[in-house]
Amino acid sequence: MKIIETPPHWPADEAAALAVQDELRTRVVLDEPGPPPATGLVTGVDVAYDDDRDVVAAAAVVLDAATLTVVEEATAVGRVAFPYVPGLLAFREIPTVLAVLESLTSDPGLVVCDGYGRAHPRRFGLASHLGVLTGLPVIGVAKNPFVFSYGELGPRRGDFAALRADDGEEVGRALRTQDDVKPVFVSVGHRTTLDNACAHTRHLASRYRLPESTRLADRLCRRALAEITSGVPRTQVPGAGI
Repeated sequence: MKIIETPPHWPADEAAALAVQDELRTRVVLDEPGPPPATGLVTGVDVAYDDDRDVVAAAAVVLDAATLTVVEEATAVGRVAFPYVPGLLAFREIPTVLAVLESLTSDPGLVVCDGYGRAHPRRFGLASHLGVLTGLPVIGVAKNPFVFSYGELGPRRGDFAALRADDGEEVGRALRTQDDVKPVFVSVGHRTTLDNACAHTRHLASRYRLPESTRLADRLCRRALAEITSGVPRTQVPGAGI
């Protein structure tokens, strides 16, 4: 499998990445409703890392939004493109995620990331970053909260509580997708509303806590990473050490 190399002029340090975030954040579109739930296509994207070998595997799984059946799936493996810095994780994986989306023959429709959009200290997490770069409607559905607190929410599927910034802005929601299970954390990335993002998440998480798009993409990227690294020493991973 071809290894996706880090693009030329990719930010190399925290200061450069912050400058890119500041510039791209101005391009986020927040005044479009986004596609209605259960219509068209929806694509889950996720990544898995092997830091010892300096590689990241990305997966994209395209679903029929109405039936949640798989229409297409793809994987890509690339370099870990940036050091680990909280708040800048998108820079580690975006090149490989872009490559896997570009390899699809289907229109991705709405993209669902395992991460954050507006629910980010600088209001520009992976879901927003990916949305601005692709022009696609994107939402973030994270497994854990990042830096925002939330109040009490009820125990039933569909109950939610706002994630609020210090200034009171609602940047996302803790959303209960199944009765009596811990919530997921939904935020807008690009070209959709928070209400719509939560409606999509409820529809996609009809049987399990996580959206079906995320569950399938998580499984696929882990399998791709295992295939590229299984039994192969670091120096023999294609392109490793270059």
